[in-house]
Amino acid sequence: MKAYIVGVGMTKFEKPETRDWQYWDMVREAGAAALADAGVRYDQVEQVPVGYCFQASTAGQRAVYELGLTGIPVYNVNNNCATGSTALMLARQFVEGGAGDCVLAVGFEKMARGSLGGGSEGSGDFAASPVARHYGVMAAAHGFEMSPPTAQIFGNAAREHMRRYGTTPAQLAAVGAKNHRHSVDNPYAQFQDPYTVEEILAARTVHDPLTKLQCSPTSDGAAAAVVVSERFVEAHGLGERAVEIAAQAMTTDTDASFASGTCIDAVGAPMSRAAAEQVYAASGLGPGDLDVIELHDCFSINELLTYEALGLCGEGESGKLVESGATTYGGRWVVNPSGGLISKGHPLGATGIAQAAELTWQLRGEAGPRQVPGARTGLAHNIGLGGAAVVTLLRR
Repeated sequence: MKAYIVGVGMTKFEKPETRDWQYWDMVREAGAAALADAGVRYDQVEQVPVGYCFQASTAGQRAVYELGLTGIPVYNVNNNCATGSTALMLARQFVEGGAGDCVLAVGFEKMARGSLGGGSEGSGDFAASPVARHYGVMAAAHGFEMSPPTAQIFGNAAREHMRRYGTTPAQLAAVGAKNHRHSVDNPYAQFQDPYTVEEILAARTVHDPLTKLQCSPTSDGAAAAVVVSERFVEAHGLGERAVEIAAQAMTTDTDASFASGTCIDAVGAPMSRAAAEQVYAASGLGPGDLDVIELHDCFSINELLTYEALGLCGEGESGKLVESGATTYGGRWVVNPSGGLISKGHPLGATGIAQAAELTWQLRGEAGPRQVPGARTGLAHNIGLGGAAVVTLLRR
């Protein structure tokens, strides 16, 4: 049974404490928008997976109770930065498996100001942390410094890529410049200011070679998607709204994440590659068939690593790819037209569903001034340390 997205909604992503609201206020706004977009009532929804990382158990119920009290199953999902796409994947599986004809996937996060630190991965005690093995790879190869740990491990992946392939600081900064430029036209983005490569290079260094304008911020926000069956689409006349989830895959760490002793592999490049290969095989499509891509640019280096993992270019060629203009308007693909995590923002539980929302608008032709002309196929990539990578292929 096929699964379709027929409605999406999200809040504006904002710096923590910008608005005096609670996480359930965010979910009410995003969820109501998704339901209205689909023309579906909450009492038609049969299951609700809810993704978040920083709230207490059953916060999913507290949040969606703002949409209705219908007694349906609510599932609380946490898969680090891949949480939102995991909730979306559960919604698809429910529909494809016949467990429901109408499922609402929700993701949200209310975060603290400041850099994302050890608390995002667990207790802050790295010996007991779920990502201790990943950071152990980094410590063995590069040591452990006082800068934020996530910036360290990705910054060290950038250093490895530079040494191995000659990638330059300007090419890393070009990722940030592109995504900040794209976000100017996204009213949901946390930041809407353009920056030049020179300005990005001159910004405060977080962990060399990564500057602040190449790092995703902490954010508050929520996103939601209504996922339905083919028979629901037909019964309710939703064909004009429907975007097919053509293929989707989740992968987790294998020996490949750790055997090389590199941060490039520890931050998930092998997981991303494996998930993409599964999606291409299941859909019969490949990189050359894609029009628009939303990928997990938590740091500029991860966008470059993901170009290679998705097969947009060969290994080591991603710096030249972004520099060539191939991943922006007028190029071969438009990558992160939303502004990506770097500029749109990164409320962990909401990110994966927000990617799906952007692609849904793009494939419907509803993205306004950031519309990718003629977009018919879109791919989302969402990854979390610990680890999980989810790749989703959508088409009209």
